[in-house]
Amino acid sequence: MANVQVITDSTADMPHGLGAKLGIRVVPIYIRFGEKTYRDGVDINNDEFYTMLQNSPVHPASSQPNPEDFVSAYKEYCGSSEGIVSIHISSRISGTYNSANIARKTLESSCPIEVIDSRFNSAGLGLVVTAAARLAQAGASLAEVVSEARKAVNEVRMFGMFETMKYLARSGRVNKTIAVASSILNVMPLLTFHDGEIVRAGLVRSVSKGVNKVYEFVKNNTPLKEMVIVHSKVLDQANQLKDRLKEFIDEEKISIAELGAGLGVHGGPGVLLAAIRRMPVPA
Repeated sequence: MANVQVITDSTADMPHGLGAKLGIRVVPIYIRFGEKTYRDGVDINNDEFYTMLQNSPVHPASSQPNPEDFVSAYKEYCGSSEGIVSIHISSRISGTYNSANIARKTLESSCPIEVIDSRFNSAGLGLVVTAAARLAQAGASLAEVVSEARKAVNEVRMFGMFETMKYLARSGRVNKTIAVASSILNVMPLLTFHDGEIVRAGLVRSVSKGVNKVYEFVKNNTPLKEMVIVHSKVLDQANQLKDRLKEFIDEEKISIAELGAGLGVHGGPGVLLAAIRRMPVPA
């Protein structure tokens, strides 16, 4: 058993089975359809979520775990590990990090807990979490795992395409007029992260052009330690992008994951993004 327990939240989109393999504890966010609330990945899986998203008359909302959720998770490991490293979605776009910090303060006399802001969501967060968990599984100390997580935060980048603005408009993330105009003009947003916030990186007029932009983003950031291609119900596009990227990236460095409910609430089906962990630049 690892000396250090790594914990994250369910916005971390990791390749299927990897979290369990690395012993990562995932605290679920909440997804609410009208009066009904679900724990992401516990009461509702991705297939069920996307079916409901497309068919429900009510658009869902997501909310962060509360401090009590983290207290409960932390207590599971306080007596059996050297410490806990809790890594979460960017504090600029969610209150999850704050909830985790409140829980840490509640238990700070019981065991060492480090809470880290990944400055990303989805597979960007996932790459930071898995980097820390691999080191923890190898028997590293709490300080070493924290150091690895912070290093990974600085090496991760994300870039992607949303096939539609419809779900962004429904969730209030973009103006409905802009969403309607983008549909009429047949343009799709490209998004990236800057200082922990999601920002627009341009527009494209077709899916193929969007995929090309994601491809160029990855190519321009080589060499890479690893990367994850994330999709929401466009697995064929993800596989095709992976095949193209194999021209200059070793296949074992490329994983594919599905976009979970946390970002799926805003992106809907048709999201394709790349999360990369770059090699450090020589001094």
